[in-house]
Amino acid sequence: MTTTATTTTATPRGTRPPLLIPVLVFAALSVAYVAFNRSTPQPAATGADVLAYAQANGTAIKWGAFLLLASAIPLALVAAVLYRRLRALSITAAASALTLVGGVLAAAALTISAMFAWSGGRLPADTGSALPRALADLSFLFGGPAYAVGFALLIVGISLPALSAGVLPRAAAWIGLALGAAGILSALTLLDPASAFGYLLPVVRFGGLIWLVFAAALLPGTRTPATTA
Repeated sequence: MTTTATTTTATPRGTRPPLLIPVLVFAALSVAYVAFNRSTPQPAATGADVLAYAQANGTAIKWGAFLLLASAIPLALVAAVLYRRLRALSITAAASALTLVGGVLAAAALTISAMFAWSGGRLPADTGSALPRALADLSFLFGGPAYAVGFALLIVGISLPALSAGVLPRAAAWIGLALGAAGILSALTLLDPASAFGYLLPVVRFGGLIWLVFAAALLPGTRTPATTA
């Protein structure tokens, strides 16, 4: 008599794509970008002020654009790894896809913002005030509200199923949902850049960055399979 034994082989832990590494790279590049662009004129500044700043800080603008573009690369990788990680945790395809789409949209927004910022740093001195203001506005819109909305979708895609699946502490999941709501509401900055909704942008950028590092460190790779006798 021949007996056939059925065995289940688990995926080795080392084969899972790392999540914390690209998140930390994204965080480092984001902080470096902010350091290079801490004196960027606000949306309420005139075109003449924007042009004067560009003429005096062309090197800093180019470095900032480079760092912003560079940060989009690990963010896109984070979105892809999160999608695979959430699917391995048996999270629904809709929630996993929300995280992927949000991350891709946020990375695309950073890329476009970097392109407009770089262009604004190369304007000749005899340029009128309208073009510098327009390029600065486009860079702000993509790097501010558009990025915040995409990043909010990424966070919500992790936080919402985490409440029911228990893959993150409940407090972290609720904080993530609050950050996601802040990111969505920050889109109202488009109606009035000087409104109070503009204060949500740094909350989402920095608060969301800290939350993402925390989530990447705690999010498990797989669920422990149930044993059957």
